[in-house]
Amino acid sequence: MDDFLQLAASRQSDRAYDMTRTVEPEKLERILAAACLAPSACNAQPWKFVVVMEPELSARVGKAAAGLGMNKFAKNAPVHILVVEESMNITSFLGAKIKGKYFPLIDIGIAAAHITLAAENEGLGSCILGWFDEKEIKKLVGIPAGKRLLLDITIGYPLKEKRKKSRKPKEKTISYNKY
Repeated sequence: MDDFLQLAASRQSDRAYDMTRTVEPEKLERILAAACLAPSACNAQPWKFVVVMEPELSARVGKAAAGLGMNKFAKNAPVHILVVEESMNITSFLGAKIKGKYFPLIDIGIAAAHITLAAENEGLGSCILGWFDEKEIKKLVGIPAGKRLLLDITIGYPLKEKRKKSRKPKEKTISYNKY
């Protein structure tokens, strides 16, 4: 358990990548394997991961991620894992209706956590982006107009050192047996 806590503690949102280092395909394969192992409501697996690693296309995707004034660093990310929402299976759909919860968003969040922790485990940095020009990125990589592109997870070798995490005290975020 100490190893996992160390991994979770060391994972951070990296916003500067070493452009002289290529992310090895075998590392990406292990990261994607971890993503595919993420649990989902009724095993719906409501995701598709579009991996952008070709340098020119990656730069164009990064430019679209930075195009709204945020995420300027994304232009220099060597890899983008685009997370597209796919259809729920019937049991997940019915459960979502009955419980009033939209499970694909929860499921994709879990998969994104798997991706970023697996990247950290491979010695890579990552950052989960939700603010980007969705229409432009979809056009660049051929995602159908009717699909939702929810996340762009940048991956690369980080340039900056780890920083100390700042978290709320446990008493503000954890309680036992009552709120």
